[in-house]
Amino acid sequence: MPGMTERLRDRADPPDAPLLRALWLGLRGDWEAAHGIAQADDGADAAWVHAWLHRVEGDAPNAAYWYRRAGKPAATGGTDAEGEAIAQALSAR
Repeated sequence: MPGMTERLRDRADPPDAPLLRALWLGLRGDWEAAHGIAQADDGADAAWVHAWLHRVEGDAPNAAYWYRRAGKPAATGGTDAEGEAIAQALSAR
């Protein structure tokens, strides 16, 4: 069974939920559009997505700031695994 990020990434159409859409866009390489969605939301979940996007980008200091805003520890594993964890958490809500 594929992971959440594989299912999300392979969808033909983006999800309706904005933060899942941001993840979908980020997993498909549209960082700018994904970042715009995450940046437009002031919530902790958006900060988590925002942190992940900055990790994907390779900007660890900026990611660290957004992890603090999300109230999450900075991730140390691969970005795909973290993207899967975020997608699963958001999908469960």
